[in-house]
Amino acid sequence: MLDEPLIHTLMAAARQAREAAYAPYSGDFRVGAAVLTGDGQVFTGCNVENASFGASMCAERVAIFAAVAAGQRQLTALVVIADTPQPIPPCGLCRQVLAEFAPACQVIMANTKGDYQVATMEQLLPYPFEFRQP
Repeated sequence: MLDEPLIHTLMAAARQAREAAYAPYSGDFRVGAAVLTGDGQVFTGCNVENASFGASMCAERVAIFAAVAAGQRQLTALVVIADTPQPIPPCGLCRQVLAEFAPACQVIMANTKGDYQVATMEQLLPYPFEFRQP
């Protein structure tokens, strides 16, 4: 379990990443994320929308893919933050990506007011899709 100071550090990194979000199609719904790796590095991401909605990318996946592109494979925690009344959870696509790259990570769902909740991947996605060769 992450300690409170580390959670707040990750929330601050996600909040800062949120400022770079490109969100003209959702009415400026800005989301930020921060991923903590096993060796203590932090990778951040923001949501990037596109007129072709399927080409948009969630903040969580941007952060995860940045970590993976840097050679990281052990992701231990993820924070997602938005300006919402309640802490925001990752969407289904992001949950599936987390299940592949960070099945044991802690997910901190937060809002910009400082509220947060912590969940495990098993709680968020108890039955992830897994590809198995026959």
